[in-house]
Amino acid sequence: MSVKYFIDTNIFVYCFDDRHPDKRVRALGLIADALQTGNGMISWQVIQEFLNVSTRKFIVPLKPEDAKIYLQKVLHPLCHVFPDLDLYGRALDIFEKTGYSFYDSLIIAGAERGGCEILYSENLQAGHRVDGVVVLNPF
Repeated sequence: MSVKYFIDTNIFVYCFDDRHPDKRVRALGLIADALQTGNGMISWQVIQEFLNVSTRKFIVPLKPEDAKIYLQKVLHPLCHVFPDLDLYGRALDIFEKTGYSFYDSLIIAGAERGGCEILYSENLQAGHRVDGVVVLNPF
């Protein structure tokens, strides 16, 4: 059985960042693996964050039509976690327990909900374990 993993928004951002070619290659590989094996996933939150950043904050922002293509071909197939009251409640528990921001706690809760053992993120403390989920920096 393969290990399930969750991909944080920053990994998707690096796919479009020519300033960090090593990180770009690693991010592209991780996402390709997720799409091919079905072991990787994201939540609705990652879609929202990525679309906001990619259409407004990239050096060359994605055009809406390009963002829609990426949404259909990459983000939507990986999205397996959707919001409900239990997810928000779990995020608040994680927030209280760890001191992470609410949005970071929501990412961790999403990884947990998806049955992931690994959360790939550059933004959270590498090696930190929250119950059954360990944070790893893929770079």
